[in-house]
Amino acid sequence: MNDDLYIEQTGNGPPLVLLHGWAMHGGVFALLVERLRERHRLYVVDLPGHGRSRDSAVPLAPEACVEAIAARVPRAPWCGWSLGGLFALHAAATRPDAVPALAMLCASPRFVRGDGWKHGMSPEIFRDFASGLRDDYRGTLDRFIALEAFGSDDARGELRTLRAEVFSRGDPAAHVLADGLELLETADLRDELPELTVPSLWIAGRRDRLVDPRAMRAAADAAPDATFAVVEHGGHAPFLTHADEVAALLDGFLRELR
Repeated sequence: MNDDLYIEQTGNGPPLVLLHGWAMHGGVFALLVERLRERHRLYVVDLPGHGRSRDSAVPLAPEACVEAIAARVPRAPWCGWSLGGLFALHAAATRPDAVPALAMLCASPRFVRGDGWKHGMSPEIFRDFASGLRDDYRGTLDRFIALEAFGSDDARGELRTLRAEVFSRGDPAAHVLADGLELLETADLRDELPELTVPSLWIAGRRDRLVDPRAMRAAADAAPDATFAVVEHGGHAPFLTHADEVAALLDGFLRELR
């Protein structure tokens, strides 16, 4: 075990950090990287327990992950997809000098329904997945991936890509997957929204069945200097099916910062 995280560096231009979602790895951003690399120096992270960071001893928790990543990347905006959004949001809220802007891609400060947060998912869904990991590891991952693809206007293509990616850098660590599900079920970073001092972009998929666009709009409304955008025909991973549109949104946001 070690503390090292795998962070792929590619491209030229102002830096941008990319953080993937649960059970995936940085390779899932290949289409987005292809579109951004000529204008940005990209730092594509494999989160602890995932991909080439499978043996990292860094806990899959917001402060621990943010500390480890921030030590390895330059001052840069962070973009987090799904689970990765929790880390990106925490980084921007707690380290504005190091993270001068935030992009949330189909990500929310709270993933489950609760008091004052009606557009989240049922917490039982995450508990069911946690139980399934113990009984049918690969089958449970496949069910979660199907939920990610559901709703997209190219659900079959998205599902095919996600299935191909999930194990392409080796099996994710089972205990870290369980930690990730618990984080998705219990994390609530809404209190960090009003404290954001950096500009933020919130990109939702209109057909997303994991992160309701209404939850993302509510989060953007609670954050100062926030912009909300929707990929009309996108599901939970619009960078797979609408990479040009997502890249254009990110480019426009980052260009305005400069």
